[in-house]
Amino acid sequence: MSGHGSGAGFGRTSSASQSGTTAARIAAARVLIWARLRSSLFAAHLLAVNIFSERNAVTAPAPVTRCPWQSSAMDESRYLECLAADHGDLRDAAASVELTVPVPNCPGWTVGDLVFHVAEVYLHKVTVMRTREWPSQWPPPGLAKEAPLPLLARAYGQLIAEFGARKPTDATPTWYDPDQTVAFWIRRMAQETVVHRIDAEQAAGLPVTAVPDDLAVDGVDEVLKRFLGYDTPHLDQLEGGHLATGSGQDTITVIAGQTAWTVRPSPREVVVTDGASEHPRAVIQAAPDPMLRWLWGRASDDTVRLSGEEAWAGYLRRMLVAATQ
Repeated sequence: MSGHGSGAGFGRTSSASQSGTTAARIAAARVLIWARLRSSLFAAHLLAVNIFSERNAVTAPAPVTRCPWQSSAMDESRYLECLAADHGDLRDAAASVELTVPVPNCPGWTVGDLVFHVAEVYLHKVTVMRTREWPSQWPPPGLAKEAPLPLLARAYGQLIAEFGARKPTDATPTWYDPDQTVAFWIRRMAQETVVHRIDAEQAAGLPVTAVPDDLAVDGVDEVLKRFLGYDTPHLDQLEGGHLATGSGQDTITVIAGQTAWTVRPSPREVVVTDGASEHPRAVIQAAPDPMLRWLWGRASDDTVRLSGEEAWAGYLRRMLVAATQ
């Protein structure tokens, strides 16, 4: 969800359980907002990472020219193109099954809950951009009474209209202090939607459409830098404790296709930078699509290749679990 600090709202991908009843949806939404929940995507069984004997070459990303308001190689038109495609696929997958069908990646959710969640996220962003403040009450009265699929259509239409009425550089509140612009929400909604599109396709028993390489690499960058590397309170009481010392010298390399990131953890903070370190404790590698899905708990461990120390791969997993809750 997008809760991040007092008064924050929806916008982070989540599998937090919701019941199918109106009361439960409203209660869940309020808890998610005010308790600053992010995501429970990473199930406990994903803490173990398979070890592969082959060490893969580590390639740093090519230099990228970036706008000061956007830490991404993609521009807003590409995000909106991906958002449109994934919204359409999510809608079609949800419409192909009963709304009571469970969503495997989101324990406790049905397809109807998933659709409602995405629609509610969209409408929350519309409200934030229009008012330039976090709504004091969310969701608005009566929202949970609307049928999920018509609600999704209405919410998506309003979101796109709101994006179209603003420049990416326009100011708006976000949960990420370094970027308080509309561009942040364009990117976040594209990434939110693609992950939940995967959820809908898997729930419907459909083949999962591959995430385009550029969007997948961008999503890996987002979850590592803006989730794992941004908010530090999750490190205080990390389950299983820390392997890293306060020196911050130990590193983990994550590789999606030809793009690499260095994760430099410590008990106080996690620093994530572009490129690979020379002597990482572990290297985790996959093509962009499976890497994005693995990081968000939408793919099993056998979709990635690991070389190095298994304990450090598990350490990364534990930090991701904490950072996305």
